[in-house]
Amino acid sequence: MVLIGGTSNVGKSTVAQMVAEKLGFDCLSTDGLARHPGRPWRTPEWEVPAHVAEHYESLTVDELITSVLGHYDRLWPRIEDLITVHAAEDRSRTGLVLEGSALWPVRVARLRVPRTAVVWLSADGSVVRARVHVASGYEAATDEEQALIDKFLARTERYQTLMVDAIDRLGMNRINAGGGHSVTELADTVLAAADAQTAMGRSSPSW
Repeated sequence: MVLIGGTSNVGKSTVAQMVAEKLGFDCLSTDGLARHPGRPWRTPEWEVPAHVAEHYESLTVDELITSVLGHYDRLWPRIEDLITVHAAEDRSRTGLVLEGSALWPVRVARLRVPRTAVVWLSADGSVVRARVHVASGYEAATDEEQALIDKFLARTERYQTLMVDAIDRLGMNRINAGGGHSVTELADTVLAAADAQTAMGRSSPSW
């Protein structure tokens, strides 16, 4: 099993799908277990629900972080059960790549499961901001829509700062996903880090 964490719009889903393809594993997202107000911008197929807009309009960045981390706290028992059960299954079962922001470093570090590696992706704030601006059509958005997107970005950047602090404090593996590397190159880097791990999320000193 390979776990891939990181903030929103850092490229987790795309890299996880490539890693799963290379390994012949299944690929799942923690988002599929329970939803929390996510992107507050519309697409041709999706309108922003009123409760999502209100969530970003009414809460400060600190409150948004408290809300999303509280959601991950409540979701963690389900994630831990999924990881533990899958890791304990017969080795003939298809492997799993699990990605999601709910893979919080401190919780993952406490896992004691076999044949499981974890890597986090991070990127400079300007990279994440540019990706969100493109995905949301920021330049063409109304002032009200831009305000929601700005609040989402502020939460995303604050989340990443807290995440990186925790990863580095724990000495766990983190890969820069914003350096202009292709998806294939990032997937190969994730696999190399996973292969080198001698403990959950930690590579041998030579890596």
